[in-house]
Formats: sequence, structure tokens, C-alpha cells
Amino acid sequence: MGQHHARVYSELPGTTLTGVTDTDAEQGLSVATDYGATYMNRRDLLDAVDVASVAVPTRFHADAVESCIEADVDVLVEKPYVDDRDRGRELARQAREAGVTLQVGHIERFNPSITVLSDIVPDLDVVSIDIDRLGPPLARENDDNVVMDLMIHDIDILLSLVEGDIESLSAVARDDRHATAQFEFDTGAVSTVTASRLTQQKVRTLSITAESCRVNVDMIGQTVEIHRRSLPEYVEADGDIRYRHESVVERPMVENGEPLKAELSSFVDAAENGTEPLVTAEDALDVLEVVERVEGMAFPPVPEVTRP
Repeated sequence: MGQHHARVYSELPGTTLTGVTDTDAEQGLSVATDYGATYMNRRDLLDAVDVASVAVPTRFHADAVESCIEADVDVLVEKPYVDDRDRGRELARQAREAGVTLQVGHIERFNPSITVLSDIVPDLDVVSIDIDRLGPPLARENDDNVVMDLMIHDIDILLSLVEGDIESLSAVARDDRHATAQFEFDTGAVSTVTASRLTQQKVRTLSITAESCRVNVDMIGQTVEIHRRSLPEYVEADGDIRYRHESVVERPMVENGEPLKAELSSFVDAAENGTEPLVTAEDALDVLEVVERVEGMAFPPVPEVTRP
């Protein structure tokens, strides 16, 4: 993801990509050269910039974020925020006291289809939300299971859409590549979220059943459809009686665009204006807590067997 952050910063109006740092000097130099920046060590980079993105393996997030805070550099850190929630809370406190903007990169919040959906949901009496994030096996190494790597996106979306607390939660997994979680909220809304790296089709869909309509979202195609007023009727044709449903379908305007560009633009605006970012460290910690609960149910520890 780091090279994509570099590309977007080089394209955003009002920002200049100053430098890139990476423990792999060859990779860092290559990315810096591609986008007209300088390859630097971390200390020199933080002395030279106003804002920075952290796109490194999760186990290094906390140290990198702390370096940014200590250098008074506003920082966006990729998801998952941290691998230790206590450390994450401490970093959030440090950022607040230092007046440093700290945003977490839950990129699907900036998907144009989810942005439109967020404006629609407050007017709905939500009954259920179903989310699928499916795809084929990865062609690269990844240390995270499918819940931490993929489902975390949709748990973030779910918590941003549904008011109230989770009343009950269950989860099952095929292995670390396919998992389903079911949620019930104290508002009465329910949800099923599935994430998979075993599906030979890339799917990113969200459907809401509400009292007055059904909303279908395609996060890949960046489309939203609202189905209202389903009208059942019997129709006679050539002597045969057939049953059909007709409904009114609304398609709200979705301004298609790159979610990463929207995310980094929002981050830069928050940093410049001193406003709260759309996805705060506290938001990310709430998501991590739920993700860890799902992991505990989907991937329970295997008891050790002691031979007599």
C-alpha cells in the first residue's frame, strides 16, 4: 500500500510528496524515484514533512506512529491500527495531548458507494445488514487471518452504520481463509458478515433490509440501488396465470472515484484545519475489540493433548 500512498500524495492538489522511507532501501528508492521524491531515513523524513502515512506490517505500526507524534507530524496509519489495544489507547492519548491528527486507514469508509449509503441509513428502520467480502486465494504472503485482513473492513462499516451496542455475537470459520460472523444489536437489527479467500469470484457487496425498502450496494462497481414499493400481482398471458413482483428502483448518484484518494484528501484536510478525522483512533480501537471477539470464536485455541 505504501507505493499507492506515495502516488496519491504526488497527485493531490495542495500537497507535495517530499520523501519516502523504507527498511528495504532499494524498494524505497524505487518508489521515491517513480514519484519525484527523495529517499530518506525516518528521522530526516519526519523533520521534512507535515503529514505522513504509515504503511508497514502491523507489528511495527505503534513504533512508527509514536515517531510521528514525537516529531509533531500528523499521521495516517493503515488498518489494523495496532496489534495491542492498550498501546493504541496510549498513542491516541499522546496524539491528543500533542495536538497531532491521528487517522486510521479504514479505506472502505471512503468508498463512494459507502459514502452515499451513510447518508441513506439514518432515514431507515434497519432490520438486517448482510455484507460479503469474498475473493480467491492471495498470490502473496499474509500473516493475518481472513477476519483481521478482510472482515475488519466490514465490521468497521457495520459499526459506523448501526447505532446501539452489540447484544450477541457468534462466528464460525472453515479455516483461516473463510469466516462468517453474526451480530444482533440492542436496537433489534441483525447482521451477517462473511469474508473469504477461497471464493473464485471477487465480491464486495452489502445489502440492507429495512421496513420500507431494500438497499443493495456494490463496493466494486460503486453503485447503490434502493428497491421500494414491491407490488405483487397475478398476470394472465395466453391463458396462463403468472405471479410477478414489480418495484420502483432508485439509483442515487454516486460520484465514482478512488477511495484512497478520498481518504488521503480527507486526512490532509483534517490535519490542515485541526478537525477530527472521519476515522479516529478510538473508532479503530472499537473495531479491533470486535474483530478480536470474532477471532476468538472463529479460531478457538486448540487444547493441548497430554499423553498419559
